[in-house]
Amino acid sequence: MTINRLIMVVMMLCGVTAMVAHAQSTQPATQPATQPATQPVTQFKAVDIYIDPQGQMLGAYQIEFFSTSGDVKLVGVEGGETESYKKAPYYDPKALQQSRIILAAFSTDSSLPTDKVRVARLHLQIRGDVNPVYELKLIVAGDKDAKPIKATATFAYYAAASQE
Repeated sequence: MTINRLIMVVMMLCGVTAMVAHAQSTQPATQPATQPATQPVTQFKAVDIYIDPQGQMLGAYQIEFFSTSGDVKLVGVEGGETESYKKAPYYDPKALQQSRIILAAFSTDSSLPTDKVRVARLHLQIRGDVNPVYELKLIVAGDKDAKPIKATATFAYYAAASQE
C-alpha cells in the first residue's frame, strides 16, 4: 500500500466516523422507560356557612370553621347572600392557607335576617384522595342590640348551578 492510498483510507475512515457521530447527535437520546412521578390530587371546593337565628333578627355572629382530617387550606372568603351579610366577614388574613379560621360579622341594617341565611362562602384547596372532615362551631350570635340569641350554624358544599 502506498502512502497516498493509506492517507486516502484514513481520510475516508475519518469522514465516515464524522458522519456517524453527526447522525447520532441529531437523533433524540433514548432514555429507559420510567414511571412518571405521581402528583397528589388537588381539588378546589367551596363551603357555604349558614346561620339560623330561629326567628330572631341576626345582628352579629362569630363562628369557627376547621378541618379535622385531610390536607385542607383556606384560599378565599366571600360574603353571604343577603344585603346584611353580602360583604365578606372579618377574619385574620393569616388564617388563609391554614385549615382553621374564625369569621365574624355584624350588621346595622334595618331588615336583618330572621330565617336560615348563608352568611359566608369559604374556598378550600384539598390535596390528596382523603375526604376531609370539617367542624363548625357557633361561638356567638346576637340580635340588633348585640344581645346573645339562640341560633344554629351549619355548612354545606356549594354546588354551582349548571350553565346550559
